[in-house]
Amino acid sequence: MKEILTVRELTERIQFVLESSFDSLWVEGEISNLRKPASGHLYFTLKDEQAQIRAVIFRPVYRAMRFEIQDGMHIICRARLGVYKPRGEYQIIIEVAEPKGIGALQIAFEQLKARLEKEGLFDPARKKPIPFLPKKIGVITSPSGAAIRDILNITGRRFPSVGIVIAPVRVQGAEAPPEIVEALANLNTLPDVGVIIVARGGGSLEDLAPFNDERVARAIFESRIPVISAVGHEIDFTIADFVADLRAPTPSAAAELAVPVRNELRESLKRFCLRLEVLHRKMRENLAEQVESLRERLRDPRRKIVELRISVDDSYEKLTAAIRRGAVEKRSRVAAELRHLMALTPLAGIRNSRFLIENMKKNMLTGLFRTMDYFRSRLETHTGILDSLSPLAILKRGYSITRKRPEGLIIKEASALSVGDEVGVKVSAGSFDARVIRIDRE
Repeated sequence: MKEILTVRELTERIQFVLESSFDSLWVEGEISNLRKPASGHLYFTLKDEQAQIRAVIFRPVYRAMRFEIQDGMHIICRARLGVYKPRGEYQIIIEVAEPKGIGALQIAFEQLKARLEKEGLFDPARKKPIPFLPKKIGVITSPSGAAIRDILNITGRRFPSVGIVIAPVRVQGAEAPPEIVEALANLNTLPDVGVIIVARGGGSLEDLAPFNDERVARAIFESRIPVISAVGHEIDFTIADFVADLRAPTPSAAAELAVPVRNELRESLKRFCLRLEVLHRKMRENLAEQVESLRERLRDPRRKIVELRISVDDSYEKLTAAIRRGAVEKRSRVAAELRHLMALTPLAGIRNSRFLIENMKKNMLTGLFRTMDYFRSRLETHTGILDSLSPLAILKRGYSITRKRPEGLIIKEASALSVGDEVGVKVSAGSFDARVIRIDRE
């Protein structure tokens, strides 16, 4: 009888054959259908013009890569063949990958550059100005490299008194980026450091990789102190160059940009002092000429004071005479108006009006008294009527008002009560409480 295999057994045999036959292989192809789930693994299809195969890159391998996997990218990879038994599918598990035609470092450089530029880290408007003459210069570089010797040589020749604070770091290898970031943070805490130079000599793209690191780029961007990037030779460009506040083609050029030449400053100051002295002399001469010219044009102030005094006296006399004439004219007009008013005196009219007012007052009081008598009579009549209709008057004739307790309802019929009920009785003078002992309903 032929051997009958289960699906699992068949899949395991296929897995053994494939994985033992293709333990390690190199494959090239184009990436498509890329998926990046939350696990951090990458799943995609690797294809060429005639075939395709599923592929996976697990998270630890992907995190070690220097570039970002993207759809449409053509890669060369070292992988091993694996079978995924739950679905009966085979796939390649990639362990190493490189872009075809361009290095991984160059891909990573271009990708990081595009992303940081989009975030605004290269924006010229956000770059800080380099101080003209800093008290101290912070230098982040290897303490044994040629870059520090060039910087010390240039600064010592141009401005020997400027202070140099060296933050020694490794400028190559995986340990370099965190050391550079820490050095930037430390220099930002020191007083009097006016500018920071990040420098190293030339090298390959792999040698300059620490200065293409995102951590270094963000540390330069966040520095409160201006940063000059002097990495590599003049033809080399790094991410640090784009983020820095100023890019120098070489470490020596960075030192020249950081400090001026002291002797040249002295000569410039001497020239400025000579120019100031000449300008001051000319200004004094011009002012002396102007004073002399004004002195000749200006009259003796004492004569002017005498003239003004005479003019004031004349004006005072004229003003006094005008006031006197005005007062006389006013008095005459007032007297004439008084005479006119006396002729038109209103005393007679006032007397007539007073007589009319007295008559009107008497008539008004007479009418008021009559009205009051009329309403008083009506009030007494209506009061008598109300007294005759008052319940109190009825009570005085021997009647009473009975209320059921505790409700206080007035009892109009005997049927509203029961034997034993308590009642309150109101009579003409006072009230009393009682209890029902018998009821006659007729």
